[in-house]
Amino acid sequence: MQLYLECPCTSFPRSFARDFKETYRYPPPSTVYGMLLSLVGEVNMIVHLGVKIAIGIIGEPPPISRIVRKQRHHKFGVKHLGTYPSSQFSKPNHHELLTDVRFVVQIDSSAETATVKLVDRVAIALSTPEQISRFGGLSIGESWAMLNGVRAYREDDGAVRWLTQDKRGLIGLPIWINRETTQGTFARFTLADDFTDDCFVPITAPAAPVKATKAKTTRKPKEK
Repeated sequence: MQLYLECPCTSFPRSFARDFKETYRYPPPSTVYGMLLSLVGEVNMIVHLGVKIAIGIIGEPPPISRIVRKQRHHKFGVKHLGTYPSSQFSKPNHHELLTDVRFVVQIDSSAETATVKLVDRVAIALSTPEQISRFGGLSIGESWAMLNGVRAYREDDGAVRWLTQDKRGLIGLPIWINRETTQGTFARFTLADDFTDDCFVPITAPAAPVKATKAKTTRKPKEK
């Protein structure tokens, strides 16, 4: 299944971005996976682990725009809102945006362990949306970045260049992000005209680190 998606304006903030919110140039696999879960109304992030996702870009890479907006920082917490002048905690915030984002997503659910595969749920959501239950708008990247729509890809949509896994690639994108720690797993990609198996990225959560335990030692009783 190949899906065509377009978004007039969005941003894929880098996990380390702070006052200057840099964006990834291409849709990260972790973001696309979250969007697919939202499309089918799934709130459990681990239900469809093992699914493979391939992402392709139509046309030239989306241009990056940089804007300045006001950000409010309340060091004393929300309960003190109105106590101090708002200008005291306002500062400029630089934000990168992507415009005219058009891309293709291909889904492979052969390695999933879920009873109902993600590719099947997406097909149901597109053909008979009344069978699914979801809430909110469908966005890609940040919550305000609404998609114009999702449908099957057609050849007249344009030629596709695929993000292909390459250890020497210059495009670094997250595959899985821990929402609590903002840490995750990343992969490197290059853009290729031909679709290969290396275009598929398996969505898997990193294993929890095993904590080292100190070996117990037994002490001999002191001689009297």
